[in-house]
Amino acid sequence: MAEHKSVLLEECIQYLQINPRGVYVDGTVGLGGHSQEIARRLEEGGRLIAIDRDETAIARSRERLAPWQERITFVHGNFRELGAILDGLGVRQADGMLFDLGVSSPQLDEAERGFSYMQDAPLDMRMDRGDPVTAWTVVNRWPEEELRRILRDYGEERYAPRIARAICRAREEKPVETTLELVDVVKGAMPPPALREKQHPAKRTFQAIRIAVNDELEAVRDMLEAAMDRLAPGGRLCVISFHSLEDRLVKNAIHDREDGCTCPRDFPVCACGFVQTMRTVTKKPVVSGPRELEENPRARSAKLRVAERIGKDVPYGGRAYKPAQV
Repeated sequence: MAEHKSVLLEECIQYLQINPRGVYVDGTVGLGGHSQEIARRLEEGGRLIAIDRDETAIARSRERLAPWQERITFVHGNFRELGAILDGLGVRQADGMLFDLGVSSPQLDEAERGFSYMQDAPLDMRMDRGDPVTAWTVVNRWPEEELRRILRDYGEERYAPRIARAICRAREEKPVETTLELVDVVKGAMPPPALREKQHPAKRTFQAIRIAVNDELEAVRDMLEAAMDRLAPGGRLCVISFHSLEDRLVKNAIHDREDGCTCPRDFPVCACGFVQTMRTVTKKPVVSGPRELEENPRARSAKLRVAERIGKDVPYGGRAYKPAQV
């Protein structure tokens, strides 16, 4: 297998502060780059739970991580089911969790997966090939208003109405079957100045459809809630996002657990019942340095946010909060 280095690898390992006998979760194992660096730091008694919704990723990471297999439990599943996965394994708390929300290199590079707007393939885009909804379903079956909504909300595409209309017109004649057919439809809907922009004209459309197919944003919301609940006191949560929608979800979820009191600031005591359970470790997102960007251009949009589970009474806004039992 070709050498693969995961995005912001050194930074993630640094911020996780790995305890050799601790329990860790890699919720997006992919090709196993992050998992390898976690597993090699574990000793007897340490455990890594490696999760991915892509069976191909699980198979490949098993091969890469074979030298540490006695420390690793592989799970084919969606990280939005994190609580149920941990319950099924008899794990109450983890000492650290890592989630890389990007599309993995094999998914982009293998044309038949249908993620890329640069290669022709059937419209698929499923991270889990067992899921019923494909990109073909979205493009050829979803109503125009729903297409317009996901292009606007998930792709932040300013030409969403024009593109949604063009897709519906095209599919009236015949179904849009492949990625490059969809690219042609998108290009035909955009004005000439938009086609001359540096960014590929179909990038935002493909992002929106991929997010819809995999229900990615709702999955991230579910994952964040479960992850913060299941961290042990002092445990670290590391999340790498690749576009503003995901980064905003991560930022807001951490903020709600750190600074979610709704009382006026001059109140001497909290009356809303807020309990601080998380502490921000990285006030600003961590991004890749020049060396990594030179080696891996896909890291350019990556942002890492880190938060820590509170494990004792914490002064907050002039009031002391006692964290909930975890």
